[in-house]
Amino acid sequence: MKPLELLDGGEGPLVGWCDPDDFRDWVKNNKSRDMVDKTMSAEEAVSKFIKDGMYIASGGFGHVRVSMNIIYEIVKQDIKGLTMAGKTSVHDLDVLIAAGSVEKVEAGYSFGHELRGLSPASRRKVENGEVKVLTEWSNAALQWRFKAAAMGLPFLPARILMGTDTFKKSSAKIIKDPFTGKPLTLIPACFPDVAIIHVHRADIYGNAQIDGILVEDFELARAAKRVIITAEEIIPTDKIRDEPWRTVIPYFLVDAVVEQPYGSHPCNMPLLYYFDEEHIAEYLALTKTEEGTKEYFKKYVYGVNDFWEYLDLVGGIEKLEKLKKIEQVREKPVYPWG
Repeated sequence: MKPLELLDGGEGPLVGWCDPDDFRDWVKNNKSRDMVDKTMSAEEAVSKFIKDGMYIASGGFGHVRVSMNIIYEIVKQDIKGLTMAGKTSVHDLDVLIAAGSVEKVEAGYSFGHELRGLSPASRRKVENGEVKVLTEWSNAALQWRFKAAAMGLPFLPARILMGTDTFKKSSAKIIKDPFTGKPLTLIPACFPDVAIIHVHRADIYGNAQIDGILVEDFELARAAKRVIITAEEIIPTDKIRDEPWRTVIPYFLVDAVVEQPYGSHPCNMPLLYYFDEEHIAEYLALTKTEEGTKEYFKKYVYGVNDFWEYLDLVGGIEKLEKLKKIEQVREKPVYPWG
């Protein structure tokens, strides 16, 4: 059989990859399909599943539906040396970089806060060499890395990145398509050690439902070795079974379930509560300097016993109700289930 003709290759290191058959064997030997209660605290979930030096990925998108209670807990437990997929990560990645938890990044859109401007903390740490950018990808390419892993494939073919500096900084390859003779990009799979995904609701076993856009979380949950689910609420399994089409992450993929209302604060939880722009502005202002960064973490992470105390500190029920009202008056999308 004639081998594929390799035309070009990115100069970035191949990280987060393994033989899909090895991943399949790992899942078979380490994850059970028994329906057991997986509920635990954020402290327990992080302590049990996230270790120094791991490759992690966070669900959601930018400042939308991210699991901030787990992010803060990683900081509190002083976990170091993490590599993180910066595919659609923004505030979550920036907080971990600012705290010194993340040392290496695969960059998509990673070091900005969208219309709020660039990240002073991440930019400072990358520029002074404390954080290394391993590879660069488009958002689509990084998400397709998870898709390939979820499909049990070593790579996905695509028609992107070719002719760009992003390709040069990636670990993708370009081959000659044996069918058309045209160049084709191979996007390597990515199998994170841990995925952290915040959802609208889940049951005690890990069956999880997301309202609104899924981003890459359907694929990410199937690509990662371990999956930590944080949920706005835990509901009875009977309610999950009443509307099975809503369950996008089934229980057998999940290792931990953490119930935490407002768990995405200060970020947005679609249909539930809006961004806390005041708090995000405070974070961005303080993290302009190392002294301010230390002040932020001392006040909002190390200075509280848990996420509930953090929520009280940022304004409590009055602030949270205000954010709920802002989100509720926004135009709502129409979903097939009503």
